[in-house]
Amino acid sequence: MKNHFSIVKHFKIFAVISVLLCITGLVSLLALPFGVNLYNFDIDFAGGTQMEFRMENTELNADVLNEIQALVKDTTGVEPNAPQITGDENNEVIIRSTSLTSEQRADVITAMQEKYGLTDDDLISNEDVGKTVGDDLKKAAFLSAIVAVVLMLVYISFRFEFTSGLAAVICLIHDLLAMLSVYVIFQLPFNQNFIACALTILGYSINASIIVFDRIRENLRTARKESFESIADRSIWQTMGRTINTTLTTLFTIGMVFILGVPSLRNFTLPLLIGIVSGAYSSIFLSSSLWAFFRKRFKKHRV
Repeated sequence: MKNHFSIVKHFKIFAVISVLLCITGLVSLLALPFGVNLYNFDIDFAGGTQMEFRMENTELNADVLNEIQALVKDTTGVEPNAPQITGDENNEVIIRSTSLTSEQRADVITAMQEKYGLTDDDLISNEDVGKTVGDDLKKAAFLSAIVAVVLMLVYISFRFEFTSGLAAVICLIHDLLAMLSVYVIFQLPFNQNFIACALTILGYSINASIIVFDRIRENLRTARKESFESIADRSIWQTMGRTINTTLTTLFTIGMVFILGVPSLRNFTLPLLIGIVSGAYSSIFLSSSLWAFFRKRFKKHRV
């Protein structure tokens, strides 16, 4: 059999790389209880102003959305979030920003009416979103992630063994922290998209790890005299092509959305791209090595 580079034996190297990938996300989480916020919390989490306009006589596209964003900034001096197209006929636009005064909102309404020929009837909503709503969303995001991780731990432990479940959960935390690092470094709007991104990455990452774990389990049945580390290495390389091909096809699809999409879609797809890469990395270079590590540790304690 062809000799491959031993991933399990060089686990410490990949662990150091993982620490570098996740340190920013971990620090940002630990800083929150002390009142230090490194995130760019959107109106969904921090509260703010939301205005919605009906624009039947204007074809809404990326250029118009950028134009509206610049108009709001020039009018109020506040950088709004990327406007979003909504409505059944995609002829409505939502503008969100940090809290604006009544005078600033009136200036935005006037500017929109003059720029796009709107009337008072075209103003659908003009309201403040309270921070209490944001707090509820934070709790929902945290609870969703916790429930998903616990259920996956139970499933992996039942299908394989507890040590493999423990390894998979650590990989999931690794991928979430890597994604949080992206939110901090690039100051992406931290909004409801984060919940969707987080749950998507959790599902993708656990699926990639299960593929490797399943191959390890198969090889354990036919190579009883071989060490677990050796079997894990062989299984990683046997599934390497599938993992890379699956990752690349997914990246190509999401990458096109990132390149061709509107700013709001880019803010969603960028952390998704990083999360998918991180998920592939953790499933190849971390999951099996962690399983081997925990297996050895638990075995020593039994003895």
